[in-house]
Amino acid sequence: MDIKNNTALVTGGASGLGKAVVKTVVKAGGNAVIMDIKDEDGEALASELGTRTVFARTDVTDEEQVQAAIDLAIKSFGGVHFCVNCAGTGLAMRTISKTGPHNLASFEWLIKLNLIGTFNTASKAAFAMTANTANENGERGVIVNVASVAAFDGQIGQAAYSASKGGVVGMTLPMARDLSSLGIRVVTIAPGLFNTPLMQMLPEEQRNALDASVPFPRRMGTPEEFAMLVEQILVNPYVNGETIRLDGALRMAPK
Repeated sequence: MDIKNNTALVTGGASGLGKAVVKTVVKAGGNAVIMDIKDEDGEALASELGTRTVFARTDVTDEEQVQAAIDLAIKSFGGVHFCVNCAGTGLAMRTISKTGPHNLASFEWLIKLNLIGTFNTASKAAFAMTANTANENGERGVIVNVASVAAFDGQIGQAAYSASKGGVVGMTLPMARDLSSLGIRVVTIAPGLFNTPLMQMLPEEQRNALDASVPFPRRMGTPEEFAMLVEQILVNPYVNGETIRLDGALRMAPK
């Protein structure tokens, strides 16, 4: 689908990968709803980018807040055409430790944020997309979900994280099949190591070691490179029902 004059919901849009997607959408002439819990960052980005963006404070696990963001998109820009689900986080905890089993509340919390939050936003966005007039290819919308290489190469301590991201991978094809008759595509990106604000908090020595672990290019990816792939998925009508690794040929070691 053309990005120009169409509207994207971007969860986690106030920083990192999501922020790069928002900027790419606006640069291509589209509109973006920045959905995030970071009020200050979200408002600042919307102010920087101007009238083609609005900020909607959104906890993706909250049905009412997600629906409110969708309603804002429709009110501000006339509809919802794209949904890019970048909101999520990680957790490092082994299945058992010397003190006992994995904390169940932590496991449930991460699944709720990374998996249920993604589905909550995607399903509500898809319903809004059904109101769109199909383009010449029969398309009404595109959903891009974000998993991780940990869905395939989970490391020690990543049982909860890998499960949450593996769930995102697992629902990609059935969601694409569910929505195919409506002209809505669903694609997942599984990023490897990316130079986000979270990574920038690590000591330089540790960041250098992460760079060296990537076969080629021998560095972490940039948010802009992630956004480039999102853009290609949005505009290429034949990409559907697939999970695409974006990782510089990285395969994660056990630790």
